[in-house]
This record gives sequence, C-alpha cells and structure tokens, in this order.
Amino acid sequence: MKAAAPLKLREAGQSLWLDNITRNLLTTGTLKRYIDEWSITGLTSNPTIFDHAITKSQDYDTAIRQKMREGKSGEELFFELAIEDLTQAADLFRPIYDATDGVDGWVSLEVSPLLAYDTASTIAEAKQLHARAARPNLFIKIPGTWEGLPAIEEAIFAGVPVNVTLLFSREHYVAAADAYMRGIERRIAAGLNPNVRSVGSVFISRWDKAVMDKTPHELRDRLGIAVAKRTYRAYRGLLDSNRFQRLANAGARAQRLLWASTGTKDPEASDILYVTSLAAPNTVNTMPEATLLAFANHGEIGPLLTADDNAEELLAEFGRAGIDVTALAADLQREGATSFDDSWNELMAGIASKSETLRKAG
Repeated sequence: MKAAAPLKLREAGQSLWLDNITRNLLTTGTLKRYIDEWSITGLTSNPTIFDHAITKSQDYDTAIRQKMREGKSGEELFFELAIEDLTQAADLFRPIYDATDGVDGWVSLEVSPLLAYDTASTIAEAKQLHARAARPNLFIKIPGTWEGLPAIEEAIFAGVPVNVTLLFSREHYVAAADAYMRGIERRIAAGLNPNVRSVGSVFISRWDKAVMDKTPHELRDRLGIAVAKRTYRAYRGLLDSNRFQRLANAGARAQRLLWASTGTKDPEASDILYVTSLAAPNTVNTMPEATLLAFANHGEIGPLLTADDNAEELLAEFGRAGIDVTALAADLQREGATSFDDSWNELMAGIASKSETLRKAG
C-alpha cells in the first residue's frame, strides 16, 4: 500500500475523510488504522451507508434487541444506533480536532432527508441531534436546497456545526456560503463566539453519470471536474472577499469546501479520478472505502487546483453539446433529494424488517 499517497495529499493541504461508517469498522480497529496509517481525519455518513451497515450484517442485532425491549422503533431506534457509532468515531477523531483547533477531525450525521423542504422541522431536528450527540466535532448534515438555506443560517446562529449537503454547482455553493456567513454575522451582532464550523459538500461524480451517453466521447468524465474547478475558483474568491475578511478578523473560520460523491461511476475511468484531479489546498475529499483503498494502493496526485484554474471554455463545450449546466444542477439537486428520501425509506423499512425478524427469533 502506498501510504505515502494519502500523506502527500494531506501535506498539500487537503483532508481525506472516509464516506462510510459501520460498527465493524469501529470494533475491528479498522477506522483507527485508517487514521494512523492513511491520514484519514474525518468521516461522513448517509442513510444508504447506515442501511447497508444495519440490515446487511448482524453487528447491530444485540443493540436492536435491547432498544426494542425499551419500546423503541423506527427513526428513534435508528438515531440511537447512528449516534452510538458516530460518537465513538468522533472520540477517535477528537485528538485531530483538538490538534487542528477544530479545522479537522469531524464526523457527520444527517437530519431526516424527508425534511429537505421543511425549514422549521430541519432546524428543530438539527439542534436536537447535535445536543443528543454531545460531541463538539459532530456536524449535522443539512441539504442546501432552497428551503434548507434558512435552516443552515439558523443552525449556525444557534452554534450547531453544519455540513451542507446536496450542493451541485458554483451557485449552490455560493448560496450555502451566504447562509453560513449570515449565521456568523448574526452571532457577531449578538455578541456570540463566531467560531462555528461548517463545510459545503459539492457532489462530483453524479454530473458525469448524468451526461455519460449524451456527449461526445472526448468530453466523457470531464464535466464533474470542470464544475468543481468553477466552484473552487468561487470558493477562493469568497475567502479573499472583504465580507469574509471582516468575519475572519472577528474570529470566524472559513466554511471549507468538500468534494463529495468522489467514487468513480464509469468503469472505463480511473478508480481514483476524482481524487487525483481534485487535490486542492484548504479542502476536503470524502471518499468511499473502495476509493480510499485504491488511492492508498496506487494513488498519485495531479496538479493542485488554483484560483486561476478556468474551466469556462470546457463548460462552454458542454453547452455546445446540448448540456444546460444550470438546468442540470437543479435536476441533480432535486434527484439527489429524492434519492435520499428513497434511501431513508429503505432504511426505515430495513430496520422494521430486521426488528420483526429478531422479535420472532426471540
């Protein structure tokens, strides 16, 4: 294994996070090994990850039986299982969180995706889940939908760290960053500590999957990276803006840009395409376990992204090929929210089925 590849990425200023959590990763010491040997400094989770972990193994059966005896089921049972896992993971990452003064060492827990278009309920659940976890290095994931933006602002104002998810474009990212800064500005105006952390998660590979059969072959697997470059340029511009500099002078920290959905979906492409192509200072790449293993095995780092990278001509080529990037971003966000809903419903159905199986087995 080329443990040097993850280390080089970290030295370039990019954090590697694992997009996976299972009880087995915790109990076998695998996550601890990834931290120690491969420079993993955080992790993210989602309903699909938990669905696979809970329903396709026996690792949670004892805990589920106990919670059933306590009269728990459905969402209540799930969030207890998830918080148990994520607080253990948060404790493993806590030395990193402390050593980096909160820049790194984070885990993420998602509010119910069914609330993606319900601002008030999203705010209430974000506050409640963060309080239950009682870990300073736990992000609450809130979707960057139009209805999610006020919830992001309110959560930040309330001091709840937020991982903004379901961002697909520069415009999505800028709107999320604006919500984050509004929350920080309100904290400063209220005399509160402005150091409330956040990341903005931009999904990459879904772009290329969406246009795979709709563009010339020479454009294959290039749209996600082009959108990422456009977004990174906006990110760097925002960090240099007078608005953010005023916040930084008051003690605020940057909302870091995070590359999500970085597992390669095209079998013809490199299995580490979205790692080697998206190395960039002051960012995060959260990757599926298979992608992490591949990168540790044969990883190489390409040229680092810079604020001067200009992908507009390449994006114009996609336009000439009939791809409306703005419209597609809206479609991808809407489809992403629907997909998360479906995953959540599958998770709830899986937990109900497993609970019934365990009940019948005594």
